[in-house]
Amino acid sequence: MSRLLRIDVAFDFICPWCLIGKRQLERALARLPAEQGNVQVDLAWHGVQLLPQLPAQGVPFAELYQQRLGSAEAVRLRQAQVQDAATAAGLDLDLQRIERMPNTANAHRLLRGAAQLGRAAQRDALLERLFEAYFLRGEDLGDVDTLLTIAATCGFEPAQLAACLRGDGSVFVADKPGLAGQGVPYFVFDRRLAVSGAQPAEVLLGAIEEILAQPLGRSA
Repeated sequence: MSRLLRIDVAFDFICPWCLIGKRQLERALARLPAEQGNVQVDLAWHGVQLLPQLPAQGVPFAELYQQRLGSAEAVRLRQAQVQDAATAAGLDLDLQRIERMPNTANAHRLLRGAAQLGRAAQRDALLERLFEAYFLRGEDLGDVDTLLTIAATCGFEPAQLAACLRGDGSVFVADKPGLAGQGVPYFVFDRRLAVSGAQPAEVLLGAIEEILAQPLGRSA
């Protein structure tokens, strides 16, 4: 008999830790069949805007980070930390290619609209492609044409998604606004056990095993 495992993840496209956490979760799930038998995973991604106040056209990436961290050296150290964690997760980020910090409202609207139109595999491909567009290619996720082009590469018809997007930078209304109260990425397993941050695969796998060991309906 199969066991259904629900995983909810709060994320934002501009957060490198969210992409790193995604990779670590994938590693944990890849180890799951051998360790837990027949488990079906229902994985739901919930978009959260970390910087909803940004203008629709975004702001210069380097300038924003230096303002937030206080100095060019602080930025260098933070980016080195991110790169090290990304490498450990099997990612080769290219932070130097990022020119703008985008307003991510439309990127989240695009993914939500795509989830209503396409198959789960298409939605997952779009999620991955949006992350890669920003952190590997330096593409502007605040640009409508860029977003629709990305959607087309995942098999979506751009005209079907264009109506989801807005040009005024209005805030994206999250479907689970309280989910990311502890920051992103934020993982919730079976609505009972939460793990915050881009934890190693071993930590996420441990949380999954803990949940699967509990009788259904028991609170963590």
